[in-house]
Amino acid sequence: MGWIYLLVAGVLECLWAIGLKYSDGFTRLWPSLFTAVLILLSLTLLSLAMRTIPVGTAYAVWSGIGAAALAVVGILFMQEPGGLMRMLCIGMIIAGVVGLKLFGEGASDSLS
Repeated sequence: MGWIYLLVAGVLECLWAIGLKYSDGFTRLWPSLFTAVLILLSLTLLSLAMRTIPVGTAYAVWSGIGAAALAVVGILFMQEPGGLMRMLCIGMIIAGVVGLKLFGEGASDSLS
C-alpha cells in the first residue's frame, strides 16, 4: 500500500506545483486554496508511504515523480522546450525512480 500512497503523492506534487504557478504568489484565493489542499494531501500520503518505505527512497521517488511529470506537462501544455537532450534527462529521472523501486528494501544489489 505504501507504493500506492507514494505514487498518488507524487502525482499530487505535480498538481500542486502547477497550482503554485496559477496562485500568482498566493495572491489569488481559489488557486491558492487549491494548492494548499494539494500540498497537505501530498505530504500526508508521503508520510503514510514512509511507514513502509525507507525515507530516502520515498522522498527521492516522490520528488522524481513530481519532477518528471511536471517537466512533461510543461513540454506538452506550457510551451516549454522539449528537445532530445531534455527528454533523455527526463528518462534518466524515471530510470532512477524505477531503479529505487527495483533495488530497494530487501532486493539484492548486484554491485555489492
